[in-house]
Amino acid sequence: MMDPHLIPTSGPDGRVADATQGNWVDHRAPAAARPYLRLSRADRPIGTWLLLLPCWWGVALAALAGGPRPFDLWIALGCAIGAFLMRGAGCTWNDLTDREFDAAVARTRSRPLPSGQVTPRQAFVWMCVQALVAFGILLTFPGFAIGMGVASLGLVAIYPFAKRFTWWPQVFLGLAFNWGALLGWAAHAGGLGWPPVLAYAAGICWTLFYDTIYAHQDRDDDELIGVKSTARLFGRATGAWLRGFGIAAVLLLGLAVLGTGADGLALAVSLAGVAGFGLHLVWQLRRLDIDDAAGCLVLFRANRDAGLILAAALGLAALL
Repeated sequence: MMDPHLIPTSGPDGRVADATQGNWVDHRAPAAARPYLRLSRADRPIGTWLLLLPCWWGVALAALAGGPRPFDLWIALGCAIGAFLMRGAGCTWNDLTDREFDAAVARTRSRPLPSGQVTPRQAFVWMCVQALVAFGILLTFPGFAIGMGVASLGLVAIYPFAKRFTWWPQVFLGLAFNWGALLGWAAHAGGLGWPPVLAYAAGICWTLFYDTIYAHQDRDDDELIGVKSTARLFGRATGAWLRGFGIAAVLLLGLAVLGTGADGLALAVSLAGVAGFGLHLVWQLRRLDIDDAAGCLVLFRANRDAGLILAAALGLAALL
């Protein structure tokens, strides 16, 4: 039962505390839709990017291996729409399961459910609507890719509970958020191969990197309410762990590129993208202060650019 003394009020006009400044939801969306869009994190788009980028890696790697096709454009666009919808459905599910915890954490108590902007029933209906529309998009992909998409739902369902039973909930987030590397390849190739599996593993390492940074925002609150995370587990050794995850991600991505059989200029461009991705992680590590919550949020959001560097290089290499 939620302690009534912990029930917060939301920010001005219902705004969520960690929403992106000047976001379109708080300024241009219809007032009635705002609580639902906030449930979907439409006012915090970084999560959609982090779900989408591995999809683009996967389809670009497949095009690099087998040659680009016109249908790849729809795969890329369909993944973008699907990432927005499934990230929204997943976040709604996460908020339904975590509403008691969210009410006790300073950064999350202004979210729509703990602040009373929506009821659990309304949130559940909204989650189903988003998932069904996303499923309609998935049905336009080849059969094997449809099966891959459906298979990811188990990971999405489990993730919100991971922080209750393991110090490594970021692993479960990585398993769910990087599934698109497999799906994107499968939508192009109709099956799987080693390159997408290696890219998937790299993405999991990347998630451990960026979500540990993110979790340091709530480290003290998480300790008070008993929520586990890699931020609490690593503590002052966080930098060393993140270096290890970053190195692993870069090596695995390099092997994924080599596994496509690319050569010449395409290979050079792809590996340059991997190097650019790695240099961005180095840049983040040099600026990381785990006691600066605002700085951790900035670095977490910067991972969109790291993933885009790689996606752009792989896409260009596939065209070459």
